Amino acid sequence: MGRGSAGGKTAFPVALAVLMFAALPARAQAPTPFGPGLPSPGVTGPILPPPAAEGEADLSLSAVFAGSNGPVRSGLTWRVYGENGDGARPAIVARSNDPAPTFKLAAGAYVVTVTYGYASAWKRITMAGTANTEQLRVAAGALKLSGAVGDQKIPGNQLSFSVYVPIGTNSEGRLVRSGIKAGEIVRLPEGTYHVVSSYGDSNAIQRADLRVENGKVTDATMNHRAATVTLKLVAAPGSEAFAGTAFSVLTPGGDTIREAIGAFPSVTLAEGDYVLIARHDGQVFTREFKVESGMDRDIEVVAKGS
Repeated sequence: MGRGSAGGKTAFPVALAVLMFAALPARAQAPTPFGPGLPSPGVTGPILPPPAAEGEADLSLSAVFAGSNGPVRSGLTWRVYGENGDGARPAIVARSNDPAPTFKLAAGAYVVTVTYGYASAWKRITMAGTANTEQLRVAAGALKLSGAVGDQKIPGNQLSFSVYVPIGTNSEGRLVRSGIKAGEIVRLPEGTYHVVSSYGDSNAIQRADLRVENGKVTDATMNHRAATVTLKLVAAPGSEAFAGTAFSVLTPGGDTIREAIGAFPSVTLAEGDYVLIARHDGQVFTREFKVESGMDRDIEVVAKGS
C-alpha cells in the first residue's frame, strides 16, 4: 500500500502538467498564411529586395584634327579617369593606344583624355547605362626633320635636332625636346617652333623657325654650310700620321671649338677660318686652315724638325 500510495502521488502532477499544456491557446502553433519556412510580414511593411545596380555600357571614342576634321589614325594614347566626387585625385580606370577604342564602363562620371605626341585634348562625360560615342578634337600636327650640305643629304646618324617654343624675344624660351633623330615624326600642338640642327658634335649648327599646322606633317630639311676634316700630324706632307697626338681646333680669336686625341681624328666644322694646334712628345705645332662648305679633306700639320 505504501509503495502504491507513493506511486499515486507521483502520477498526479505529471497528468496535471499534460492537461495544462493541452489547454494552451491554439494560436501559438497556428501556421502562417505565407507557407512553411517564410517569415511573417513586418508591422512596418513588406521587406523588398534592393534595386538592381545599373549595368556597364560601351563608350566608343575617336579623334579628329581641329580645323580639317580629318581622322587621327595613329599616334594616340587614350586614358579614362573616374571622378569620385569626394575631392580625391581621379584614378585611371582604362587606357588604350588604339586609334578608336571602345571601353566598357559602369554608370558614373568620367574624364577622357587623348594625347597625340605633345598635344592633348580632354572631355568630361557621364555614363548612364547606355552606349555612348564621343569624338575629341586635337589641335596638332607634326615635324619631320632632315639635313643636307648643298644637294648632299647628311646621314641621319650624324644629325641631332632640338625643338623649342619661343617666349617673347627668346627663340629658345622653352625646350620641348632634344636628341631628335633625322626622319623621326615629332607630334606637336599647332604653332611656331624654333628648331636647332646639330651636324656632328662641334659647331656645325643651323637654326630655323618652323610652323606646325593642324593635321599636317611639316617636312623640313636644314641646310648646313659645313665640312668634315681629318686632322693629322705628319713628318712630311702625305706621310704616316703620328699616333697619340692631341689636337685643338680654335677660332682666329682663340676660342676652343673642339679637342681630340688620336692619329687622325675627324671633326665636322662650320664653314670658316680656324687654327689647329697639335701636341706630341712635348712639342707643339700649329697651322691655320680654312673650311669650305661641302669640301671634306685632310688637314695636315707638319712636325718641322721631328
